[in-house]
Amino acid sequence: MKISVVVSTYNAEEWLEKVLIGYSVQTYKDFELIVADDGSRPSTKELIDSYAKDYPVPVRHLWHEDFGYRRQEILNVAIVEAAHEYIIMTDGDCIPRADFVEVHAKQAEKRKFLSGGYCKLPMKTSKAITKEDILTQRCFDVKWLNKIEKLDFSNTLKLGSDGIIAKILDVISPTTSSFNNCNSSGFKDDMIAINGYDERMKYGGPDREFGERLENYGVKGKQIRHKAIVLHLDHARGYKTPESLAANLAIRKDVRDKKIKWTPFGIKKEEK
Repeated sequence: MKISVVVSTYNAEEWLEKVLIGYSVQTYKDFELIVADDGSRPSTKELIDSYAKDYPVPVRHLWHEDFGYRRQEILNVAIVEAAHEYIIMTDGDCIPRADFVEVHAKQAEKRKFLSGGYCKLPMKTSKAITKEDILTQRCFDVKWLNKIEKLDFSNTLKLGSDGIIAKILDVISPTTSSFNNCNSSGFKDDMIAINGYDERMKYGGPDREFGERLENYGVKGKQIRHKAIVLHLDHARGYKTPESLAANLAIRKDVRDKKIKWTPFGIKKEEK
């Protein structure tokens, strides 16, 4: 199966470079990498171009002008532009383990979307990880990470589990199989069928709302949080506001109450 990996970013070259290194050493090679850029400065393009010249898979940079937080708009462009039938959604602050794309490819299932999580690192550890740490994959080793700053129980469990243990943990996990933009995937046709992301939504749950409409459409979540591993690098969230959170919660309530599948504020806009 051919895959399109969509990585969202905005003015975070230090983190994005670590992510690009992570995707350069994937065990599964049949994918393209799309950087969905919500209006970053020119240095982000320069970074992407420098890697794209000698990268093991095709790299594309989709960019629109910076008019504030419009992440859902550029993600909709990425869905349409994706060359392949299956799309992994992730972020430019999430370093993938070497088997990340392979896990999504193996676990993909018709009428399902895959729901992964992340191992959230503190700033000290986020900064400490080097190119060599990613290439050797030691940054995914619990003992190595604990030498920098101790991991919590949840992250230790995710990073320390593999094979049958990871499978069991995903089955018994009390966590809802929601669509999480740091680590989720599904078929492009299903994403198009619900008209992509709701572009009214700002930070705070637009990916969850996307998944809730997929569920209403009949595409159910499948848990892979202990199988598909990414390291989430720390950062501030200046775009998080009480107003955006409240507006998003109202939209999500409407989607749940009315079993809404299609948003008129997505890829295709309703004519006024």
